[in-house]
Amino acid sequence: MGGGIFSFRRLWAMIVKEFIQMARDRMTFAMILGIPVMQLLVFGFVINTDPRHMATAVLLADSGPHGRTLLEGLKNSTYFDFVKQVADEAEGRMLLTRGRVQFLVQIPENFSRDLLRGDRPAVLLEADASDPTATSGGISALGGILNTALLADFKGPLARLAQDPPPIEMRVHALYNPEAITQYNIVPGLMGVVLMMTLVLVTGLAITRETERGTMENLLSMPLRPIEVMVGKITPYIFVGYIQIGIILLAARFVFDVPVQGNLLLLLAASLFYIAANLAMGITFSTIAKNQLQAMQMSAFVFLPSILLSGYLFPFRGMPGWAQAVGEVLPITHFIRIARGVMLKGIGFGDLGFELWPIALFAVVVLFIGVARYRQTLD
Repeated sequence: MGGGIFSFRRLWAMIVKEFIQMARDRMTFAMILGIPVMQLLVFGFVINTDPRHMATAVLLADSGPHGRTLLEGLKNSTYFDFVKQVADEAEGRMLLTRGRVQFLVQIPENFSRDLLRGDRPAVLLEADASDPTATSGGISALGGILNTALLADFKGPLARLAQDPPPIEMRVHALYNPEAITQYNIVPGLMGVVLMMTLVLVTGLAITRETERGTMENLLSMPLRPIEVMVGKITPYIFVGYIQIGIILLAARFVFDVPVQGNLLLLLAASLFYIAANLAMGITFSTIAKNQLQAMQMSAFVFLPSILLSGYLFPFRGMPGWAQAVGEVLPITHFIRIARGVMLKGIGFGDLGFELWPIALFAVVVLFIGVARYRQTLD
């Protein structure tokens, strides 16, 4: 029946058939080409263990020339990008809490006068150390920057100031994670990663599973609108998401000793937006995919960029601008900020609004696409 033990002609026909089938399966073909390109770009540009040009606010209370010279020296470094000059310490601390800046530099009043007197005025650097990798480089470089920024001024009668000990005292306050414990940064972010990977995947299979099992006809015969089908599909998984959150919070507190500075009820309320966004994304994949394999491929395609572009593993501000722009679209980016903010910084509802509305907008847009793509026939 086979016509011989082995035939290169039949083998070649089988190989050609597989190539044709591969070309027709556009989703698989896109994965074959897209994943290597995406990995090359993401790993090549995004992974940065020595981030620079970190957003920095400054409180310049000194009106003398040496305070301004010091500020210019900090600006010329590659670690600090000054984005705002604050009026008082409270405004600077608010920017740190909300994650708008990574550092707050305080140059005290009468800095120039005390410097000329040889009183070693103190310059205070407050750092958002909830992500230790993002601040370690800047903190390490600060001492050298302070000692060299004023060398041009230390001439003639001021040459004595260029000698040891350094004329400026550097004080560093690492806020929110002063001991630079990795678990404090990783475990709250892990909440966002686990929810994304499980919820997107399980709901991505929801409608394609109905089609492959032959139960889609029964679903289509019911007097249900597309939005009712989709909301009904994802609602049970909201409870699944909260179970996962509960497990992670218990492990964070009793296994990893992660402190909880804020209100957990606030975190749980914010989690609803994030859970809804991931479920909407998964159910939309389910309406686009033709089978469960395609749904799984689409889900896997978003996992890698979501994890790497969200700031979960690598400092968000250490990424190039285009990567930050893509990361800002992803719900996981904003949820990780919320989780770390509530648990490590104790932020309140007023601070959450800046991160909640992008998640809500993403959920609405993606769900709208899913409703538009929902097929009410089997054709």
